[in-house]
Amino acid sequence: MTALPGETPGTAGTDTPEGDAPTEATDAEAPAHTEAPDATDAEATEAGTSAVETGEVAEASADEATGSAEATEGAGDTAGASADEEEDAAAPALSEAQAELAAQRELRERIAQRKAAKDGPVAAGTKLSGTAADLLAAVRAVESGQKTGTEFFDSHLGTPTPRRAAPAPAVRPRRPDPAAAPVERPAASPEAVDAVRAVLTEGGGPEALARPATGALGEQAAELLRTDPWQLLAVPGVRPEQADGFARALLGAGCGPDDERRTAALVGWVLERAALQGHTALDAEAVRAALAERAVRDPDEAVRHAVEEGVALVFQEGAEAGFEGGEDVEAEAPAEGGAPEGGETEAPEPVQVLLGLDRYALAEESLADGLARLLNACEKGADWAEAAAAAPSPSAAELIRTAATAGLVVHSGGEAARAEPAALIAAARGLGLRALGAAHSEDGRRRLAGAIGAPEAAVTLAGLLSGTEGPGRDEDGALALDLLVVLDAPQLDVEGAAVLVEALADGARLVLSGDPGVLGSAGAGRVFADVLAARACPQVVSRTPDPGPIGELVSGIGIGELNQVAAPGKEVVIVPVRDAGEAVHRTVQLVADSVPRAFSIPAADTQVITVGHGGAAGTRVLNEALKQRLNPGPGRFGGFDPGDRVVHIPAPGRAVPGVVRSADAEGLHLDCGGTPVVVPQERVEAVVRHGWALSAHQAAGMRWPAAVVVLPGDAAAGLSRPWVYTAFGRGERHLSVVHGVDQALPHAVAQVPAQERTTRLRPLLEALPAPDAAS
Repeated sequence: MTALPGETPGTAGTDTPEGDAPTEATDAEAPAHTEAPDATDAEATEAGTSAVETGEVAEASADEATGSAEATEGAGDTAGASADEEEDAAAPALSEAQAELAAQRELRERIAQRKAAKDGPVAAGTKLSGTAADLLAAVRAVESGQKTGTEFFDSHLGTPTPRRAAPAPAVRPRRPDPAAAPVERPAASPEAVDAVRAVLTEGGGPEALARPATGALGEQAAELLRTDPWQLLAVPGVRPEQADGFARALLGAGCGPDDERRTAALVGWVLERAALQGHTALDAEAVRAALAERAVRDPDEAVRHAVEEGVALVFQEGAEAGFEGGEDVEAEAPAEGGAPEGGETEAPEPVQVLLGLDRYALAEESLADGLARLLNACEKGADWAEAAAAAPSPSAAELIRTAATAGLVVHSGGEAARAEPAALIAAARGLGLRALGAAHSEDGRRRLAGAIGAPEAAVTLAGLLSGTEGPGRDEDGALALDLLVVLDAPQLDVEGAAVLVEALADGARLVLSGDPGVLGSAGAGRVFADVLAARACPQVVSRTPDPGPIGELVSGIGIGELNQVAAPGKEVVIVPVRDAGEAVHRTVQLVADSVPRAFSIPAADTQVITVGHGGAAGTRVLNEALKQRLNPGPGRFGGFDPGDRVVHIPAPGRAVPGVVRSADAEGLHLDCGGTPVVVPQERVEAVVRHGWALSAHQAAGMRWPAAVVVLPGDAAAGLSRPWVYTAFGRGERHLSVVHGVDQALPHAVAQVPAQERTTRLRPLLEALPAPDAAS
């Protein structure tokens, strides 16, 4: 019997000779290791060195932020994807990625136009409510000269006003089709790029930044950089020390750490960094602490100035408290007459002050309004009793009955529970409804289509929003659907969710289905978790357990227990290693020899998953070793050869596995799950990586016949319960764990939960009135 020990995870088994199948566990215990962790996609640079001055541009690093591997890995993956998005200004992207970005821009433009059409001094903040609206009104007063910044911060704000329900209008305006929407940001003109290149050269910056800087700052980028060199921080990957060196070269000794241009740019940079780790807002105290670490001597004043300049929005959570300098204001003393009866005064409710970027504030507000619209606009008296009675399981029947009575439903469960939303879609289609399921990945789409028994009933979420998959739009511009079930819902970020909900017509039903235990979205927000926590809609929890030894193991991890499991068919095998070098060697052996021989699973169907991209056994090193063994070649197509397994990143937060087929003047030709994809030559380096080994974030939402999870000693600090849960659950028939972290594994499962993300969606949803009982 092969077991995963709960007490001594290093206890796994004697090493098999190279080429042998995995063997059973013995009492040998793997030693602990003390190598420095490297669980992110970022490359560290020496402190105090200005890479701009030396002509280097480092990737965005997650080292300055704390958190679990979920946050650091998401930061690394998303930072690279963010850079890809900026490059779209210079080179044509794939139609799917272009449509996704266009849909997000269309949403922001629509919200801005809706706000601008209203009267009043707070036109730019009419979608914000309560305290946030008051704060925005004060900011606009400061901008117009009616108030000073001091007056704004020293004023006491009243109790937030209750959030009103989103009305369901009789006729909604036509929604533009994101697939048909043109890319609003044109390619940077050669003149603008040349002007920026000249400024960069003058400031000692690398010319390679000219095009991304123009894409980020617009045609006036050169003028902006000359007057405010810290605007360079708007370019993905540029760090404060690099921008400081650039500013010193342009401005001389006259600029200092407390220059208002510097502090405002730093506030925006801190909030953007937080977004890479999933936060849509940050506690004001955390922002001030980050500024202090960057040599800002008066962080309070820096925050004040950033809010006055509109760099950040400020929000207050809590009742009957003011805001002064970012600190909670103590409750006023009792009026004359002394303390209330009983001699004690009631302690004021704590107030949390949050700072956030406008784009995420708008997305969360729009999403909350859209979910309220779905809750209130659908027909709640539908009779689906007959369909529920024919459901294949009690949980599926419960989901069908619940969806018949609500416009928004949350369904949670593991891999086996995916059959329940499939049954709902099949039942709804049998009732003559336009029902569809959307999955995060092509692999998820195929599995869902098989469960429904109708290939046309399942799409990828990206394909649905881009218009390349699904039923298209109705005469009002909404998706032509009566019911949409979104699987892998934890992978939804707040901006993508806002675009999706806005695309649904009044009366449509939305079911969000997913496993709460997996890693969250690569983008900002925690939509699925916030909707679950707010309890603003009906929830259905599956009672269908995941079968087999792997299912039993993963279910235990989900509740914080690393249990021994019976694996008579060697479904779960632990391979202990002493160091990272041995981890790489054993991983290659497993993929190339052991797993194919023991389980008849070819190497192409075995996926390697590791904690991060860097380190001695990260994806980079593992991919190099696996390529040398499985598909050696000179890398004549930009580092790739025909037959290479790759991962394509067409848009931020998306990773699509594929195989290289060929290359020509048109670009690199890939086969991504049966879909041909051509990546332009100039984009290959940015959006294509080798894919024999993936991070757990990249693997989320997909499964393979076999998975090899690599845990070298330097990965211990990057482990968390969601990471282990996600990685161990990617194998359908077999799971091998290359184990070198000793007691760090059970510690992570039992003691390291998901990193909390600071968001505003949950309180926005909790403030919504209860949905109507009947239509």
